[in-house]
Amino acid sequence: MNNIVGMRQRALAAMHGERLYPLPMITRLETWYKSHVRSGSLPAHLRGLSLDEVHAAVGVGRLKFSAPFAFRLHKVEVQAIFNGDPLYQDYEPVIENIPGMWDIVPTDRAGLTVTRLITPRGALTLQHTLLPEHVLTATDPYLKLHLVQGEEDYPVVEFILENAEFVPLFDKIYSEQVEIGDDGLVVPLLYRIPFQQVLLEYLGEIDLFYALHDHPTSVRRLLDLLDQQTMEIIHQLRALDVPYVEFPDNLHGLMTNPRLFQEYCLPGYQKYCSVLQAQGKKVGSHTDGNLRPLLGLLAQSGLDVCESFSPFPLTECLFEEAWQAWERGPLIWGAIPSPILEESFSEADFHRYLEHLLEQIDRPIILGIVDLCMRQNSIERVEYFARKVQNQPV
Repeated sequence: MNNIVGMRQRALAAMHGERLYPLPMITRLETWYKSHVRSGSLPAHLRGLSLDEVHAAVGVGRLKFSAPFAFRLHKVEVQAIFNGDPLYQDYEPVIENIPGMWDIVPTDRAGLTVTRLITPRGALTLQHTLLPEHVLTATDPYLKLHLVQGEEDYPVVEFILENAEFVPLFDKIYSEQVEIGDDGLVVPLLYRIPFQQVLLEYLGEIDLFYALHDHPTSVRRLLDLLDQQTMEIIHQLRALDVPYVEFPDNLHGLMTNPRLFQEYCLPGYQKYCSVLQAQGKKVGSHTDGNLRPLLGLLAQSGLDVCESFSPFPLTECLFEEAWQAWERGPLIWGAIPSPILEESFSEADFHRYLEHLLEQIDRPIILGIVDLCMRQNSIERVEYFARKVQNQPV
């Protein structure tokens, strides 16, 4: 990329309401890259290149998510086995991702990972599974068993949260940004907002809906503790000198429906964004689900960015609907649904989609493939899209 202003600066300008040309296009090719490296099927012109070099050759900036902090789990022992064999054991470990424990779970070998968190209040168990075909496609393991399986598990979770100590990893963020350069953007990830944590990580979707009816006091206590933890994280991030941070929320308007969003998410977003913005940071959320039911509420959320916005045909939400609903924000980052990069999507329809999309863009945006570039996606179409954007007239 031989631009005077790199992708990173163009993306940050977009977040501040400035539209620079060419439009910024920053996305994730990691899953596509890993999958083709593992199967020895990289296109000839990309063989032997690193991931950063592939981004440069294709003509798109690199989005890299990274954890800017971890937690030391005081008075907690963590044990993990993989396919029945010992994998990990530590007392009072420093873990980046609570409660997902992704620091431990293998992502390059098929099998079942069973992780136990042992405390003076009792023990909790997680299970992640990864199938052989998921290794080939570089897909993340599936969370098969969540931490909270019953009423007796809430006190154990509370003990872990109350005894967790914040550990900054700020230097890692700075060094990673230097490493990927001006055509990439390292995005420091917070934890999901409390409701999304409980929905996707602690209980799971169906169990949470039952728990909201059967154990509302326990759920509310957990949400309150997670809110306290979120505020602690945000206050600690005051010392992190970055322009942008993000909640990895994976919002979906049918699962976190408007009623739930208004009650459990909207007040939190408004509070968290206000504090982070006062630190000089722009704030985004990873919103890769169907957002049609939430468009109006997201416009009230205080979020600066909806990253990984996934329009039709990946979801039922049309790009035009979000573009009109968010005229005053949040900024769209995404808008290129991965299905249009598949062979089943005709070449003619691909070109029509691209032309129609670019015709509508009359204000700042950050383009990206959503949710990410998959194994079955055509890298030639990504390259064509990048060239088209690069040569778009001002």
